[in-house]
Amino acid sequence: MSSRPDGETRRRLEYAHAKAAGFLGLVCSGSSVFGTSGSTVGRRAEGLWLRVSCHSRRRAPRPSSQGPLGAQQLIPEPVPRPRLHDTVDWTKDDWFYQADVFDFTGPAVSSTPGLHADPGLEDNWWSDLKNALAGIATAPGTKITLRPTWIEQVFPTYLGIPAPANIERVTGHGDLQWANLTAEPLMILDWERWGLVPVGYDPAVLWVSSLLVPAVADRIRAEFSDILDTPAGRIGQLVALAEMLQAVDRGYYPELAPHLVDQARELTGVAPPQGPAPGLVR
Repeated sequence: MSSRPDGETRRRLEYAHAKAAGFLGLVCSGSSVFGTSGSTVGRRAEGLWLRVSCHSRRRAPRPSSQGPLGAQQLIPEPVPRPRLHDTVDWTKDDWFYQADVFDFTGPAVSSTPGLHADPGLEDNWWSDLKNALAGIATAPGTKITLRPTWIEQVFPTYLGIPAPANIERVTGHGDLQWANLTAEPLMILDWERWGLVPVGYDPAVLWVSSLLVPAVADRIRAEFSDILDTPAGRIGQLVALAEMLQAVDRGYYPELAPHLVDQARELTGVAPPQGPAPGLVR
């Protein structure tokens, strides 16, 4: 879900970023790049990238087996991602800050989670992505991404059907959308949410993020048909659709709304409920 920071948040993030750069002895250049979550900012420091995130103090400290540090330790080496060089965290007032230093990579396929044009990715890119997700699946997941209680709420609220009694999970990236993927070569960015996700959820998130570009959406369904066309994979698709319908309900991605409704109806045989719903937290 995209949530660009307001002015006060931008200033707080930029101040924290400058503080982290000074502490780590990094000289940054170029413009600040704010993450699609609205809680991160990054800048280049020669061949490195300094990324600072800000969250409620209630989330401090982050377990070392989770987030970027956990990914560096537990995700298999062949999975393409920027290498983590250093990490530091601190608290100030009501906020918890985390600064991570990564290898600098090329730009993401899209500056936003959703896709608006075919990026023309080569066959080997798709093969590399499939191999990467298979590699991630072999890692031990140390947290549940997408809480069962959230799933129990969003299925009837946004899909009009009861939540499944059992959800098969696998270790996954947890936020596999186009702002977190590079093209040449493939790199998977932003490992904040990785953990145990519903089977099929990762490719399904990429699929729902591509519905405005049918050729790419169809390619994803074809590449990952061995997962998405299984009963467990169908549930992963429904979770991704419910999550994106919730985002639309909150005012994001309005252009995706009719496509999401059509796909949900096709999968469930039920027209999704329309209109606003109470806020739910993943």
